[in-house]
Amino acid sequence: MPAPAASQALSRFTVLDLTRVRSGPTCVRQLADWGANVIKIDALTDADGEQPGGPRHGSDFQNLHRNKRAMSLNLKDPRGLATFLRLVQQADVVVENFRPDVKARLGIDYESLRKVNPRIVYGSISGFGQDGPYHKRPGFDQIAQGMGGLMSITGAPGGGPMRVGIPVADLTAGLFCAMGILTALLERDVSGEGQWVQTSLLQAQIFMLDFQAARWLLERDVAGQAGNNHPTSIPTGVFKTSDGFINIATTGGKIWERCAQTIGAPELIDDPDYATAPARSKNRDALNAEINARTQQRSTAEWVQTLNDAGVPCGPIYTIDQMFEDAQVKHLGMAQAVPTDDDRQITLVGQPFKLSRTPSRMAARPPEFGEQTDEVLSEFGFSADEIAALRQAKVV
Repeated sequence: MPAPAASQALSRFTVLDLTRVRSGPTCVRQLADWGANVIKIDALTDADGEQPGGPRHGSDFQNLHRNKRAMSLNLKDPRGLATFLRLVQQADVVVENFRPDVKARLGIDYESLRKVNPRIVYGSISGFGQDGPYHKRPGFDQIAQGMGGLMSITGAPGGGPMRVGIPVADLTAGLFCAMGILTALLERDVSGEGQWVQTSLLQAQIFMLDFQAARWLLERDVAGQAGNNHPTSIPTGVFKTSDGFINIATTGGKIWERCAQTIGAPELIDDPDYATAPARSKNRDALNAEINARTQQRSTAEWVQTLNDAGVPCGPIYTIDQMFEDAQVKHLGMAQAVPTDDDRQITLVGQPFKLSRTPSRMAARPPEFGEQTDEVLSEFGFSADEIAALRQAKVV
């Protein structure tokens, strides 16, 4: 089949995807969902073409690899490397997340590829960077969460470090790499040359600390764990209702006053313990108790409606199944059906932003192992005899 047309936005770009696990596929998914011609290079590691990793039809793999085609290739064979270099000659982007020394050993590092195609944009994701004292260490999301400071500010005070419930370092490293690749492609329009885009799980995690990192750099204030309480906007946190819990967020005195009025506690506004932001911070626990005493008297649905009507940010706390049933989530189309050529029904998570003229869509299911090998090689100028010879030699 032809390359899936997920969008026209990036349809002029061809991407060779050497990535595995999560951070790299997250990067490439952004390019595939916006229409790039993405070719996933499945590692042909033995005579049976078996691929390491999780099940190809599992939810994780399916969500990461939609809107791509796949070919198999043994890069450890000199003929496989030569085949890959022929693809690079016509490609725009190569993305990899090998350990830094592996790509040089295989002969697919940036310096090698730019000799073949000076316009190539080469995206690399590693655990800790392409050089430096830790560059050979294997990268893992939870290690980056810990080293990047996130676990020290996550969880209840005194409860010990706590990881976040998603692989946030992996995901953000992938997103930042995609952003870097798009930036490099824009710059290539001016210079005519590609370049090497580098990021790491550690860099991504540190960047995501945002204001918490800035508090240390500028004010020498080391943030600690605050549980469900916002570290600086008070009162903001989780409050119990008669049938569950809600989030209430107050930023600034005016919203706090509206909150106090709406929950039926106007006397708290002028109470010296809560009248100013520093006082509310100092007496956070007591203030939370005052709010909880009121919110427990009504249901979640009532408070969400009442507080939002009063201009106080408030929302329910959903389980994931409840979230997908929410009217606004359905309106945004975050769960999208994927066309398949069999009886399987696949629904995956859609893109979180929209373009008015060139929208993204689920154009194709994730490919089977090496599914489009012959057609991809043919599109890149390989003859039928060349493809047959590569198959005979078990290079593809």
